[in-house]
Amino acid sequence: MASYEQGDIAAPKTAVEKRSRTRMVILTLLAIGTMINYLDRTVLGIAAPQLSADLGIGAATMGIVFSAFAWTYAAMQIPGGIFLDRFGNKITYALALFFWSAFTLFHGLTMGLKTLLLCRLGLGISEAPCFPVNSRVVGKWFPQHERARATAVYTVGEYVGLAAFAPLLFFIMETFGWRALFISVGVVGILFVLVWWRYYHEPHESKTANQLELEYIGHDQQSAEPEPTMNFSWANVGKLVKCRQILGAGIGQFAGNTTLVFFLTWFPTYLATERHMPWLKVGFFAILPFLAAAVGVMFGGWVSDQILKRTGSVNIARKLPIISGLLMASLIISANWMPTDALVITVMSVAFFGQGMVGLGWTLISDMAPKNLAGLTGGLFNFCSNLASIITPLIVGFIVAATGNFFYALVYIGGAALLGVFAYVFILGDIKRIEMED
Repeated sequence: MASYEQGDIAAPKTAVEKRSRTRMVILTLLAIGTMINYLDRTVLGIAAPQLSADLGIGAATMGIVFSAFAWTYAAMQIPGGIFLDRFGNKITYALALFFWSAFTLFHGLTMGLKTLLLCRLGLGISEAPCFPVNSRVVGKWFPQHERARATAVYTVGEYVGLAAFAPLLFFIMETFGWRALFISVGVVGILFVLVWWRYYHEPHESKTANQLELEYIGHDQQSAEPEPTMNFSWANVGKLVKCRQILGAGIGQFAGNTTLVFFLTWFPTYLATERHMPWLKVGFFAILPFLAAAVGVMFGGWVSDQILKRTGSVNIARKLPIISGLLMASLIISANWMPTDALVITVMSVAFFGQGMVGLGWTLISDMAPKNLAGLTGGLFNFCSNLASIITPLIVGFIVAATGNFFYALVYIGGAALLGVFAYVFILGDIKRIEMED
């Protein structure tokens, strides 16, 4: 039996090295950043009653104000994706987070419609790179069979933030006014920039991810150097747009985002004007669909990864939860015939639960984006999906202004969800990595 004397080569390690979990720290950063992102873009929905009264803004004009954010948000998706592919995740997200938080703060200083619109436009420009960065980070830090759950974890921040902080936000508004609401949320985002800059690193730069984790996420051979970048060209944009995978996923996400935008903008007003709920009751009931959506996000990611493990089919694992979610979202139409508030909230919760499952669409981009074009691909995808952020507030606002109720507005939202089902069934095709020539 071999023995080891003092001075000899050290004895073999008896303890097995454990895989580090740095990717969970990265995911936590994404989740917090996404929560702040959605608080900043949707806090206007909470402030709208007081703000519109103070500034003298009517329903149709408020629809334009809600929509204005999405004009620049959608327009900046491709430029934001180009910037992301050029400068990387850390710098892009830090700059975006700082400027969107600053524009949120400026909302609290606005004195009229023009400056309010400028703040919304600036917010849209600044927030544009957020989800392309999220998708790119998940693609780098997580193996394929964990990406759906990782996407679900950061996506749930969209809903949990509003559900968890709605009572506090309503309290701030009622106690200090709507201006203090915007200033408070903006300051929180600016402070989080420091946290992001301190703790975010790429896999090849990380000092806390060990070799086992790098191998697990597929960065073993790439850990020593960053991936090369691909120069932007409009030819690449054209090729991506012509891919049925991008087209189908974009239409599907547009459909799901239509439901989301309704809840983020007009839902509190719907409860107050259509259902005649007092504002305190609105504040309570508005939380429930958001909690349902948060559960839907997590359930969609979990069930997708479970299906992938059991069947090995990416098509079934990614498409089935999303199609099921869109079908549930279409049930929002039935709220038009619900006789009680409890039934309306139940229907809305089921619809928003389904919409939460549609958030899985970002996992498709992680699975399909060409190498070195993840930012541009994510930008195109987000541009398609966020056309809903432009169209939905306007259509709902004009419908309400013209008819005095939300009946046809809910019909439009449910019909859009069914359009998404069509896109995923007949347009998307196989989910696989898109090959692009340099």
